[in-house]
Amino acid sequence: MTVRRGQGYTLRVTAVYAVHRQLLARCQSLDGAAAIPAQRKARREYENRVNTLGSRS
Repeated sequence: MTVRRGQGYTLRVTAVYAVHRQLLARCQSLDGAAAIPAQRKARREYENRVNTLGSRS
């Protein structure tokens, strides 16, 4: 499910914890010097949600 928020889109992914970790690992490289602050914040918030998900398991 894609949700429109602000300037971009949020992609909702329903998957097991391992898949979320893989997605997070793949987008880690996008968080470099060329990333704008909103992109870094979005990845950081996603990482926090994934970590919370993992602590419940």
